[in-house]
Amino acid sequence: MRKRTEIDRRKFLIGTAALASASVAAPSVLRAADNELRILTWEGYAEPEWLDPFKQATGATVNIVYSGSADEMFAKMQGSQGADFDLVSFDTSLFPRYVDAKLIQPFDMGKIPNWANVAPEFANVAAIKEGDRQFGIPFAWGSLPLVYDATEFPTPPESWEVMWDPKYAQQMLWQDDANNSITLGALIVGAANPYKLTDEDFDKIKAKLIEQKKLLLSYYAGFDDGVNLFAQNGIKLMYSMGEPQVPALKKKGVNAALTIPKERAVGWLDCWELSSGVKDSDLAHAWINTCLEKSTGQVLTEKLGYGNTTNLEVNTAAGLTYGDRLSWLETAENYEKRVATWNEIKAA
Repeated sequence: MRKRTEIDRRKFLIGTAALASASVAAPSVLRAADNELRILTWEGYAEPEWLDPFKQATGATVNIVYSGSADEMFAKMQGSQGADFDLVSFDTSLFPRYVDAKLIQPFDMGKIPNWANVAPEFANVAAIKEGDRQFGIPFAWGSLPLVYDATEFPTPPESWEVMWDPKYAQQMLWQDDANNSITLGALIVGAANPYKLTDEDFDKIKAKLIEQKKLLLSYYAGFDDGVNLFAQNGIKLMYSMGEPQVPALKKKGVNAALTIPKERAVGWLDCWELSSGVKDSDLAHAWINTCLEKSTGQVLTEKLGYGNTTNLEVNTAAGLTYGDRLSWLETAENYEKRVATWNEIKAA
């Protein structure tokens, strides 16, 4: 169900590489010639800055398979009931799918001393826990923020309601994404749970987004599409596909900035998960411990442009200080109904 921006946010990597000395405070792992760690993940989540020190410290061989989509990742895991991989990485919205299919298992947190580095806003995410059992280790994050023309708005807009202001008619863009648009609509109208909507919630969201439609210049369907429309048409406000759209706009000469309004914004949080078919649990936990090094977080943010969960100083320097103001994606109550409602909004 990763029908949001994972291809875009992984394709458009930003920033410059930071040379980080990755110290590996890994749990004790026996060195052996046949030590093998098998990882199924996204590009950018096994970079040499922390992969090489891990291999040196453990003596392990690391085999990495990169996935192109959430559906492909699930199919690979399901095909062997997790036996082909030790670790996998996906976002908070997909946990019920993997837990119900018995493809992942909880971590032994006593084997991950660097869990102490994880910032509070990421350490207590309900979607990746069952009671005291931790099924996901938060690693990388980002948002779907409000992007604005900072020349027009010297002070960032405080509320998403600015996108209902007739003053900016035909100067606004909204991404064409059913699930995330309905979720954001739920945040704006104050639904109790943006991922468990009632019929009354759907009615309010539909009316709210239809009201806005006449003010938009266009919906847009892709990262480049949004950037180009913004730059070419004097756009002032855009419901964005993610943080990388701001530097892309700046490259086109737009004085762009982003903000998280008071109603919050949709957030994606990618986590590491332990496969039910893990061969060497100690080695897998050692990898997680390495990924939670603050030096790993520095590379993740400075080289790749993602928010990290362990190095808040680096996040702050990059302006990524709003993790506590995001609504982390969860499985929706009825995805098909969301698509149907979104199509009705666009056709209104």
